[in-house]
Amino acid sequence: MEKDGGGVTAGEWRFQPNESLMAASSLSVRGVLTEIVANIDNESEDTRPRIPLGHGDPSVFPCFRTAPEAVDAVVSALRSGQYNCYPPCVGLAPARRAIADYLSGDLPYKLSPDDVYLTNGCAQAIEIVVSVLARPGANILLPRPGYQFYAARAAYNGIEVRYFNLLPESKWEVDLDGLEALADENTVAMVIVNPGNPCGNTFTYQHLAKATNTAKKLGIMIIADEVYEHLTFGSNPFVPMGMFGEVVPVLTLGSISKRWVVPGWRLGWIVTNDPNGVLNQTKIVECLKNYLDISCDPATFVQGAIPQIIKNTNDDFLRHTISVLRQTADICYDKLKEIDCISCPSKPEGTMFVMVKLDLSRLEGIHDDMDFCFKLAKEELVIVLPGCAVGFKNWLRITFAVDPSSLEDGLERLKSFCLKHSKRS
Repeated sequence: MEKDGGGVTAGEWRFQPNESLMAASSLSVRGVLTEIVANIDNESEDTRPRIPLGHGDPSVFPCFRTAPEAVDAVVSALRSGQYNCYPPCVGLAPARRAIADYLSGDLPYKLSPDDVYLTNGCAQAIEIVVSVLARPGANILLPRPGYQFYAARAAYNGIEVRYFNLLPESKWEVDLDGLEALADENTVAMVIVNPGNPCGNTFTYQHLAKATNTAKKLGIMIIADEVYEHLTFGSNPFVPMGMFGEVVPVLTLGSISKRWVVPGWRLGWIVTNDPNGVLNQTKIVECLKNYLDISCDPATFVQGAIPQIIKNTNDDFLRHTISVLRQTADICYDKLKEIDCISCPSKPEGTMFVMVKLDLSRLEGIHDDMDFCFKLAKEELVIVLPGCAVGFKNWLRITFAVDPSSLEDGLERLKSFCLKHSKRS
């Protein structure tokens, strides 16, 4: 048999792909959206613009442009010449102090800069926390529907995932009884996402208190994903999970990506909300630092800009973002009510998304939510995320963090698509 590469026959190479990574990649939201977009016929004569109602990045729209003060802070940090170096693995001290002060404003106790660990966006924060908790036999409790990056990282690290339900009929509150029934002696943590991606909900103080008591009863920590903190516009204000840090240890994950609309700047954090020092006693903090020693850091100049970004951002910018999201959430909710085959269990009160249910019995030639999204993209150039990508088959996640006129256009096309495929009586 002919030899390849200097003596090895095809099929005899000793390297193989990491099977855990191959399995984890199937949980990627980006991968699903890329596949849907790739299915659009680029040779089509349809000249209408594509409308992205499936993404989580509104930065391309002028109405969601970041604050000028944030841009000035980055420019100033770059020009200073002080941030061309490697940073400490935990992050620059002034940036950690600024984030600690920023988050302390919502808490009944004051965070220390030593409670803050900077990460390369919230995605790396998830990667680190899941890796730190990984041990043989461990399991973690995740919400369904939910952001599947947690499940992907758990699969990669060999952690079992157990899903608790969010209840659409109860404004997507956690099914706490169901959650408690899932736990055993190997359960290490539960993930609470608030405000909620993909559901657009905002948990009340009372519900978060109940979730905290459940975690205490089970002897587990809470991982609080608060990347959409303060992006609320309904009746419930944002309540940080750190409020309950004296009851159970809380690891809060956040970033500047959403509130400042700069996901590409890749600056996130892990914060230990733990006045009782449990995370130090159990060496979770030590393990977290050890992981940071062997991982990549967020760009130093962005870290250098953080104190000025937080200090100088005008409140008008933050209010404007909320105002636009409230407007587009109203447009989305009202327009969706006009579509017979789609039902929206509750009006979104936070984040940039809403979950809606498909009634396939009203549609002709649509097999499931994935088929719906592929055909919608191909026929109407509108991209939405199938619910199966967040663990809820035959639902859809729709983004309303879009320019209002584009959103209205996209929802009208969605309505036309449903009418075209509706069953005739």
